[in-house]
Amino acid sequence: MSEAPKSKADAEPKRRNRAVTLADAITGALDPVLKKRGFASRDIITHWGAMAPRPYDAVAIPDKLAWPRGERSAEGATLYLRYIPGHALAISHEGPAIAAAINRYFGYVLVGQIRLSAEPFTPGSGDRDEKPSQPSQSVIAKVGAQVANVEDDDLREALRALGHALSSRSERKAR
Repeated sequence: MSEAPKSKADAEPKRRNRAVTLADAITGALDPVLKKRGFASRDIITHWGAMAPRPYDAVAIPDKLAWPRGERSAEGATLYLRYIPGHALAISHEGPAIAAAINRYFGYVLVGQIRLSAEPFTPGSGDRDEKPSQPSQSVIAKVGAQVANVEDDDLREALRALGHALSSRSERKAR
């Protein structure tokens, strides 16, 4: 019995017997998503801070690149930017300057005009600030008993704080 050839999806991933950066590892996963949003490559997103004029590099990010119907013309594409609320007027006013800065970075007319995306941009929205949880009374008593024999007051307080932090960490893992 001959074995049927495996499809590309069934094929085992290629091993790289070396350390690779995260950017290299996820290259294949991001490209289809970026192509769907109109970006031929990651350059405009990864180098946004270098190409966009200040302060627009911090208050806006590229969302989508829309090419005109038909052929790619000399006018360039429309770049949609997600922006922090409150900066819409400034970005729409400075759109030609932002487009010129992007075109200067690439060396050709990539962006013809800047439009504002409907979705807002909230910097650091992926960051989660965890509130320090208060240890339970049993943990406070247990840690207090363990550090009660320490003579130095500063060292005892530091060990107590460390014990509370470690106990809250282990409680979070147990959840």
